[in-house]
Amino acid sequence: MIYGYTRISTNKQNIERQIRNIRKIYPSSEIIKEVYTGTKTFGRTKWNALMKRVESGDTIVFDSVSRMSRNAEEGFAIYKKLFNNGVELVFLKEPMINTDTFRKALESKIELINDDVDIILKAVNDYLMKLAENQIYIAFEQAQKEVDDLHQRTVEGMMTAKLNGKQIGRKAGTKIVTRKSIVAKEGIKKYSIDFNGSLNDIECMKMVGISKNTFYKYKRELKSESCL
Repeated sequence: MIYGYTRISTNKQNIERQIRNIRKIYPSSEIIKEVYTGTKTFGRTKWNALMKRVESGDTIVFDSVSRMSRNAEEGFAIYKKLFNNGVELVFLKEPMINTDTFRKALESKIELINDDVDIILKAVNDYLMKLAENQIYIAFEQAQKEVDDLHQRTVEGMMTAKLNGKQIGRKAGTKIVTRKSIVAKEGIKKYSIDFNGSLNDIECMKMVGISKNTFYKYKRELKSESCL
């Protein structure tokens, strides 16, 4: 089975370009559309459903590596897990890290000859393996860097606007509810030891995939809501 996974951050974005790029090469692929903001896969309902369906021999096609994950550590871990489970991964914009390419790099290992030279040959093989893994990690790292750079430009833009006397953000006392905050709060209620789970604060914020400040903010709001 061939799946084409597409993702946008908001409904205002156009997902059709990703679909066209995938269908151009894999016309019979089953397209999965996801609207979700955030760098990690936690909370992506379509992605998590796909992870339960995908089997060894299946293929998942992405327009780019950033559609899979924009968190380097998580993306690399998911890549290796799917690779080890026999799932083919295809990245149209980064073909150098397709699982087929990675597999060929592993298969091109130098044969050992049961001699003292094997020590050197094994070191060479380990080095080649590390090079291949580094290439994959760098691709996910670049996707994460794009997000970090965007956040930095946004902060700088807000600072410039503030210095020019413009109103930045919401007025005091107002609160906005987003899909991301709803999903994060559901995760906190599910995993935090202060609610229905068994994880401490650090473990919980890692599981949910949010920052320390955001975690404690949502936690305070949940406790406040429970008192109403």
